[in-house]
Amino acid sequence: MTVEQFDPKQTTTLDTPKKVLEEQAAEVQQAKSASNTAQNSNERAAKVGFVSLGCPKNLVDSERILTQLRTEGYDVVNSYDDAEMVIVNTCGFIDSAVQESLDTIGEALDENGKVLVTGCLGAKKDEIIELHPNVLGVTGPHAYDEVIKQVHEHVAKPKYNPHIDLVPDHGVKLTPKHYAYLKISEGCNHRCTFCIIPSMRGDLDSRPVGDVLGEAKRLVNAGVKELLVISQDTSAYGVDVKHKLDFYEGMPVKTHMQQLCEALAKEGVWVRLHYVYPYPHVDKLIPLMAEGKILPYLDIPFQHANKRILKLMKRPGSSDRVLERIKHWREICPELVIRSTFIVGFPGETEDEFQELLNFLEEAQLDRVGCFKYSDVEGATANDLPDHVNEEIKEERLQRFMAVQAKISAAKLQARIGQEYLVLVDEVNDLGIVGRSYMDAPEIDGNVYLSDDFDAEPGDLIWAQIIHADEHDVWGVRVDD
Repeated sequence: MTVEQFDPKQTTTLDTPKKVLEEQAAEVQQAKSASNTAQNSNERAAKVGFVSLGCPKNLVDSERILTQLRTEGYDVVNSYDDAEMVIVNTCGFIDSAVQESLDTIGEALDENGKVLVTGCLGAKKDEIIELHPNVLGVTGPHAYDEVIKQVHEHVAKPKYNPHIDLVPDHGVKLTPKHYAYLKISEGCNHRCTFCIIPSMRGDLDSRPVGDVLGEAKRLVNAGVKELLVISQDTSAYGVDVKHKLDFYEGMPVKTHMQQLCEALAKEGVWVRLHYVYPYPHVDKLIPLMAEGKILPYLDIPFQHANKRILKLMKRPGSSDRVLERIKHWREICPELVIRSTFIVGFPGETEDEFQELLNFLEEAQLDRVGCFKYSDVEGATANDLPDHVNEEIKEERLQRFMAVQAKISAAKLQARIGQEYLVLVDEVNDLGIVGRSYMDAPEIDGNVYLSDDFDAEPGDLIWAQIIHADEHDVWGVRVDD
């Protein structure tokens, strides 16, 4: 129920996921100690640093590269000084993300000197080389094989030792053990005028459904309690292959969002859907949520409510039809939580059109909302639209938008008081338990706090009754199952 200004998330193995990597290193060390032929890992010199910027989809790319590096015997380290080379997986979605990526590349060059660049910004190789001519190589998004090949050219591949180079069956993950992102496709077939993702990541490319389900099974077997399904356009899954039939564990499964969700539901863990484009077949997912098969949570980026602005964005729909669908979804599944994102100050947006957006917020009563001001992105066709809104007005509209949603959020959270929810524990700190209910996606939504309660471990599921709330988070006390 929070409302926030858009801020590209940064995940850095030289910073925030350090704890995750340390835990993984501890597991590997235990396996080494159990082996009579184990060697001390410090004897190996093949050490690589890694910085991952951007969204969860980029995080999954980072995990895949790190898995291959670890499989080949490279050590992934948490400091520039210890690394023989640093890989920077960049984001290039908006100008601030581009600048952050360029700054991070510069920092890595200053601190280490040997840097490979990959990711979305890598699609603009000339721009990177012009500013940072000393980088060792540049590749675009999901160029896993090319990245590994470049690593081989600059840091000798370690001699493989099966007793040392142990990688979990589910690969290297940069998230805590109890949740993981499950990417089901690359690219996007839409050409939204404010977005350049298709030019960076290409058109929709769906993963075979058998591969997706196999990865999900491995993650669950490794202790994952929540699968966060992601892609650029999750509900388009399988459109590029005409929803062809595949097989998983000998059973036929179509490459289709509904059948994928039905199969994931059998794993017995939380399944949360992100980046869901509102195609008609999304309606068929709501009964699965009502039946408790997948979480009643939809992350749908509506972007705006005014029909003319949506047309300029090359987004379908109008507020009336969206409101009708939301009403219908809630009739089927009253527990449904809807997260969305919006753009204010899009070129040509009038005061009346912005007011229509505010009216939509009031009527839709969305649970989670993010918002960011429109800004030109190099290569986006919206740059050429007339009547750009000045920065002062964009900021003023953003603040008004946030004020409206904050009231909605506060009221919705107050309504939770007295209710009981199943809480997935994320951590236990000096103040108590920090967790999330089905309403709360990690990193972007609020938390459930159980103060002065320490009897839990990350990944545990416990019941709690809500006793207090503010505009973003709730507090609760444990209750019996």
